[in-house]
Amino acid sequence: MASTSNNTNQSLTHILLSRAHSPDSTNRIFADKIQHRPLFLKPTSPPPSSNARDARRRAREAKQQKRTKPKPLSARQRRKLGLYDIPKAGQKYSVFEPLNRLWLGYVREVLGGELYSGGQGAAAKLSAADFHGAEVEVCRSRCPSRVGIKGIVLKDARFVFEIITKDNKVKTVPKEGTVFRIYVPPAHEGDAAEKREGLEPEQERKPFAFEIHGDQFQYRSADRANKKFKPHFLKDL
Repeated sequence: MASTSNNTNQSLTHILLSRAHSPDSTNRIFADKIQHRPLFLKPTSPPPSSNARDARRRAREAKQQKRTKPKPLSARQRRKLGLYDIPKAGQKYSVFEPLNRLWLGYVREVLGGELYSGGQGAAAKLSAADFHGAEVEVCRSRCPSRVGIKGIVLKDARFVFEIITKDNKVKTVPKEGTVFRIYVPPAHEGDAAEKREGLEPEQERKPFAFEIHGDQFQYRSADRANKKFKPHFLKDL
């Protein structure tokens, strides 16, 4: 049956070709184009060189992704996650007393010799200083209920000071319309050394006191570091 069908196909092909070509051309075309025509098979996988090239490319892309730093969290995301919140167990004045001692050493180093003389140089240094850990007291305010609040600064934000008082209460005090007073006691030094230098004994020295006008201090501590404050008239004084 198979041979009969093949002979039939060949005879039909010959008949069709013979209508357009001579017998010799018919036999040649049939042999080249039909009987001995090659069958090209497409490979199912790429050549090994292409595989190696793709593997190197994928490895390079993976390495670049590892080097890429993750995108930092926005301020809204940090607030939503509660990164700025202090847990109830940590809202104790005694927990932040070591921070206050560290801040006193920091501000003494910042002021240097101007700790005892004051002046415009001390004001310029203090305006760029960081007040996280400073012990502040509200001495004047448009809101009388704020006057007398005293404690250690937990957060020096743009518009507020977050303060923890000695009775372990966290209070948020707006800077606007408020004047804060800060005392910096002198460093602990031996009286004998002070006498050799011609200075007064430590017991007779008064702490260095200065005031912060919150209306002119509404900047984050990082922004104040590079900001130059200019003297001008304050109508609220």
